[in-house]
Amino acid sequence: MPSSLLQDFPRLPQRFDEMRLDEGDVRPQWAPFVDRLELLPADTLQRRARYVRESIEADGVTYTVYEDPKGLKRPWQLDLLPLIIDAGEWDSLSEALAQRAHLLNLILADLYGPQQLIADGLIPPALIYGQLGFKWPCRGIVPPGGIFLHHHAADLARAPDGRWWVLGDRTQGPSGAGYALQNRIILSRTFPDSFRELQVRTLASFFRASQDTLSRLAPTEGGEAPLAVLLTPGRFNETYFEHAFLSRYLGFPLVEGQDLTVRDDTVFLKTLRGLRRVHTIYRRLDDDFCDPLELRSDSALGVPGLLQAVRAGRVLMANALGSGVLETGALLGFLPAIAERLLGEPLKLPAVASWWCGEPPALEHVIEHLDELVIKPTFPSMRLETVFGYQLKGEARTRMIERIRAQPHAYVAQEWVRLSQAPVWSRRHERRLVPRSVGLRMFAAATPNGYTVMPGALTRVSPREGDEVVSMQRGGLSKDTWIRAAAPVARSSLLKTRLGVIDLVCSGTEIPSRVGENLFWMGRYAERCEGSARVLRAALIRVADTDPEAQQTLPGVELAARRMGLLQVQDEDEPVKESEELLLAAVSDLRHYGSLAACLQRLSGAASQVRERLSSDNWHALNRLSQLLVEPVDDVEQALLAVDRVMQSCIALAGFAMDDMTRDEGWSFLIVGRRLERLAIQATLIAGVMREEPRVRGRSLEWLLETGNSIITYRARYRRAPELLPVLHLLAFDVSNPHSVAFQLDNLRRYLQRNARELGQSRPMQLDHLADTMRSFDLTRFEADNCSDACEELANLLFECEAAAYQVSDELQRQYFAHTGRTARMGGWQ
Repeated sequence: MPSSLLQDFPRLPQRFDEMRLDEGDVRPQWAPFVDRLELLPADTLQRRARYVRESIEADGVTYTVYEDPKGLKRPWQLDLLPLIIDAGEWDSLSEALAQRAHLLNLILADLYGPQQLIADGLIPPALIYGQLGFKWPCRGIVPPGGIFLHHHAADLARAPDGRWWVLGDRTQGPSGAGYALQNRIILSRTFPDSFRELQVRTLASFFRASQDTLSRLAPTEGGEAPLAVLLTPGRFNETYFEHAFLSRYLGFPLVEGQDLTVRDDTVFLKTLRGLRRVHTIYRRLDDDFCDPLELRSDSALGVPGLLQAVRAGRVLMANALGSGVLETGALLGFLPAIAERLLGEPLKLPAVASWWCGEPPALEHVIEHLDELVIKPTFPSMRLETVFGYQLKGEARTRMIERIRAQPHAYVAQEWVRLSQAPVWSRRHERRLVPRSVGLRMFAAATPNGYTVMPGALTRVSPREGDEVVSMQRGGLSKDTWIRAAAPVARSSLLKTRLGVIDLVCSGTEIPSRVGENLFWMGRYAERCEGSARVLRAALIRVADTDPEAQQTLPGVELAARRMGLLQVQDEDEPVKESEELLLAAVSDLRHYGSLAACLQRLSGAASQVRERLSSDNWHALNRLSQLLVEPVDDVEQALLAVDRVMQSCIALAGFAMDDMTRDEGWSFLIVGRRLERLAIQATLIAGVMREEPRVRGRSLEWLLETGNSIITYRARYRRAPELLPVLHLLAFDVSNPHSVAFQLDNLRRYLQRNARELGQSRPMQLDHLADTMRSFDLTRFEADNCSDACEELANLLFECEAAAYQVSDELQRQYFAHTGRTARMGGWQ
């Protein structure tokens, strides 16, 4: 590391320095990394920091901070420098965390079983029965293998003396492991030489062990291949990116509650092929919301009857329902005695000293030593802020003591541990390296041979110097955590070393109906965005053009834009808006439902629901597209530039759809969505022009070719100004033109026939008659000087095509996505 950076890095008093020894030398585990950084040119670290930021943005790595203006698009924050921990120290921590996870699993087995710990006074009854985390309906349920706690996370802090202490346990649906893996992917590419030279331990073996355990314990019957799914609350959850990322990495379909149904105490996944039995649910949904029948009745996120399926032993839940009962900080002080009782040995990784104010002696100790403690709510369900006692003065201190005495059971106090500091790269600070408080989140997973610990962690970093709280919800950062190995690290993968026949038969992806539906709408919105952009570009070009002939064609384009819902409908008492103002709003006004910006937003929403189905390049293109109209356009020039960029991105998406996705059922619905939307748009545009008077109709032919992306083809074929007959042939009847109405009809019939055959449904028939009628339409009628009757007849036929496109869309919704009545076919299980 350049000496100027290192020598200016400050030491904070009463803090353990993760990088440097007390005498100022670099710690041994850091030395090789620091030596390599010293060899880098001055601007290299800046470029690599930029690479980290760009990688996060390109991959769409997000973490939602509630009430943040960036909303769902807030990028994940990753520091340039890793946290490097000594291998021997890590091995001791891992052994201790595995013991802790085993102990917590035994406690869950007791609390939902004999409750001997409560009877013997080792856990106060009020700590269990007085909180919402204890789920009475789960009493007596014994999960497969006796494992309640498949995934455990512990938040650790290092005290000034170098010792690690547990601040809290995460036992319900621990988050962070996926972000730790994403951090590793980015940092290992940022410093590939250092990563290889330091022989950093890889993370894949941890995930493979968890994956194998969930498969092995799945309650299967008759040799059937187990199906595991990852249950998410949905894309509005703060860690939804992690859910989608882990789903893709582990190979588990990402599902929401609406994707599952329970019949005869068995959980089924609603797929495009029917109902498929689910054996394992890796859940990231809180206990309360999992089953509205027996847990929280107002939950719209869960699966009615899920708890009964668990009770019947028909599905494995990871973690077990009710495991959130252990997330109370008040339990920490009781764990040492429980460990002696259940394990016959001391707790190897103790928690920071904790006092539950519900016990009178503890209450008095907390009041007396308030300045040395941190006050927290007893249960996670309580909406109370963490308070540092030393920060309370005068009236604030008095009020806090009064609140604690009034409701002592609601508070737990912990010894204040001054978090260790680590270097963080700063773009804004002239020193470049600044000290920040850090804490570790370590992860353990159950295996048949006990608990295994991830050889890495999610290091969380405070957002500002001197902050005592490390929390991503408070705008904190993260670091990759490097643990060095004693020998070169072998490459590890989640893929099986060898495939068998059962894999060939049964490992095909099960596509949830919701995924198929979102792919369908992703196709429709992508096509709608492209079609809208083409119409808006044609209109904006004519607004900017001073040529009188171009100005004469503008009303026709505006009318087409109005038919498509692009232009706002004005109230009668509202002042009339100029064309330019209406078109600018049609481009970028998110308040207008029909605007291009609003359509892009809906496309992004549909794509985010199927992120695990998209390649990285496809997702990058979608991510860039969603950023194009986040700010309003101010003039026609800006609008034209924005519309051109949208069109280019939409064309790229079309290329990904045709050349980057496997031709499975999901892809088929994506293409059907695109074709239906293109059919509706093209039919509407052409039909509208056909109903104009002849003079207006003739002036509209050129922009009709532009919006149909066929102007070049027309000029290459005919080398003359647009005329009605050849334009109609090209845009409506030419089956070789991928933008024509006839092409959409023929392709839709083929795709719908394939879906019906492969998925066991009847084919929507609305398009057959229309395709035959288009094929038999007498084009010679347009050779006459007066062809108004033919134009009217064609307009009616095209409006029928538009209506049929929407009817087919509704029919597909009923057949493949709803799973009600006769369409709820059972497949893969008898």
